[in-house]
Amino acid sequence: MGLELYAKIEPYLDFEEEIYTLHKEFLRFIMVNDLDNIIDIGCGQGYFLENLKVNKKKAFGIDLSIEQIKVCQEKNLNAKAIDLSLVKEKFDCATAIFDVLNYISKKDLKAFITQTNIVLNQGAYFIFDVNSYFGFDEVAQGCISIDVDDMFISIDANFQDDKLQTDITLFTKENSGLFSKESDSIIQEYHSKEFLSKLLKECGFEIQEVKEFNLHTDEHADKLIFICKKK
Repeated sequence: MGLELYAKIEPYLDFEEEIYTLHKEFLRFIMVNDLDNIIDIGCGQGYFLENLKVNKKKAFGIDLSIEQIKVCQEKNLNAKAIDLSLVKEKFDCATAIFDVLNYISKKDLKAFITQTNIVLNQGAYFIFDVNSYFGFDEVAQGCISIDVDDMFISIDANFQDDKLQTDITLFTKENSGLFSKESDSIIQEYHSKEFLSKLLKECGFEIQEVKEFNLHTDEHADKLIFICKKK
């Protein structure tokens, strides 16, 4: 999957406002409930870890992208490029923000949720968001191109059979004046509220709330935020 290529183009995607809005929703819950000792799963370049650090929260981030974690470490954030199954510590809250669960296939999702439960203390929270069907079908798919500095980025996203395939192509101008080309794809899967609720209960979580959230549009909720507690 094209996580490393995505890491290269992410700074040019102009998602700052959406990231801020979603992070504010998660941070509000953490502050209101006075939560600490947090693991941020799929932490990316550490934007949420920075928010937690500013608010004096103990936090640890993990991501499968080595390039993303390099950015975290340059910011002096506590983060590692490791799989969740390799985490040995226990936490009082786990977050998975900005579609993390959508990047996990249906066949692997139960193992992921089970592993999340394992790294949490009794009574700990698990908070995450997923795209709604509307979010995939009406918001996420489409084509965009970005021409900036010595780079040209092409993104083509197509939603079919409950899967969003995003094809990324990056052209970078070299010192010779010629352009190098990199291309890869990212697959995300739609997970229904009913499917997720069933898995969460099977894996030892009690669902406290499923919140509809409008991130990209006011027309319909394009995200669902799940607030769960380990039994």
